[in-house]
Order: sequence, then structure tokens, then C-alpha cells
Amino acid sequence: MTALPKPPVAPLPRETLALVKLLAARGALQGPVALSSREVGKLLGMSQQGAARQLLLLERQGFLERSLGARPPRVRLTDPAREALSAEANEIRLLLSGADHLSLRGAVVSGLGEGRYYLSVPGYLRQFQEKLGYTPFPGTLNLKLDPVALGTVETLRRSEGIRIEGFTDQGRTFGGARCYPSSLQGRTAHVILPDRSHYQDVLELIAPTELRRALKLEDGDELSLEVRLP
Repeated sequence: MTALPKPPVAPLPRETLALVKLLAARGALQGPVALSSREVGKLLGMSQQGAARQLLLLERQGFLERSLGARPPRVRLTDPAREALSAEANEIRLLLSGADHLSLRGAVVSGLGEGRYYLSVPGYLRQFQEKLGYTPFPGTLNLKLDPVALGTVETLRRSEGIRIEGFTDQGRTFGGARCYPSSLQGRTAHVILPDRSHYQDVLELIAPTELRRALKLEDGDELSLEVRLP
């Protein structure tokens, strides 16, 4: 876990997701499309002003790029918007299939080395012991995700997980996180998703043992991970 992180891309609110779907249906994932706020308002059943606010919000959040000099303006959805749609699609597939787990693929990579410190902080250790049932090895195993798995992780972020609360110790604030029971080559582990993280495409795993040594892993080794849903 990290101290001063960059927040991950948040799932889109439902009303905003409707606009992203509309723009995607018009081809805005493939390239810029001509679409005014008046047209968007008519298609979504809202005022032009309301549509303009939604477009501006998408732009500020990094989901949309606009060329306002053109008439009508041209809009294009960005990669984070694609990931949000992918997460929505994965979530629907899971609901329809009744699946109780997610499958992820990634390659082992070295982290920043901060996990060893954070996994030894007493405020975290007490919660891990109480909520996970074990004391984690002081260090994380990091998996750089296959691009296809990024949307699946956003689906995981939407689920509840096991909450690890943030706290303050000696004037320093430590952020919270959520943990998800996982299995890696038959070994018990937990995916840990800090509320804030440096990583966008790297998943951190904690376990009772040092996974890298126990499984004889090296950077670049590709692995499949099963994550149980709450």
C-alpha cells in the first residue's frame, strides 16, 4: 500500500454511464464524432444545459475529449471510458452467469518496495489478523495485468470486499483498503485494493507466506488468479 497515491479511475455513475453508452453507440470509441449538447439532450431526454453539464463532467474526469472549435463540436471517448464500459459489461456477464469468482491474468513484476513497511504497521496488522485470519508476510506480490483484465478489476472495485479501515498513528494518516479472498496456484492469498494507489494496471497480493519464494516466481512469469466475490 502507498502513502500519497493517485486515485484509480472511478466507476461511472449510472446517469453518466448512459451518456457514455450513447456516445459509444455513435462511434466515439473509434474516433471523433460530431454531436452537439442539444442533440445529446434530445437523445437522453434532458435539457441542453443538463447535457452540456454532463459532457463537461465527462471531459473533466478524463473520459471524453472535445473539439469545441468545430460546428457541431466533435467528441471522442478515451481509454478510461472504454475501461468503464468493459467493467459494466463484465458485471452484467457475471450477474447473468451467477459466477462467484473472477479470473485474472498477469505477469509478476517488482514493486516499489513500500509493501514491506505498510504490512508491518500495527494498525493494519491488527485488522489483517482479525478480518483475514492471518498475519501477512511483510511484502506484496505484484501482478501487471493483461489489458483485457483491466475492466474486470473495475468490476472488482465495485464489489464490497473485506474492509480495512484507515487510521491515524502519531499524527500520520494511513489510508484504508479492501481485500478479496483469492487463490494463486493453490495458495491462499488476498488481493488488496488500497483506496488510493500508485498503480493503475498492477494488482497487489498479500498472503501468509512469501508467494514469490514459495512458488519460485521471477519477474515476467505469467499467472492466473482466481478472486472470490463477496
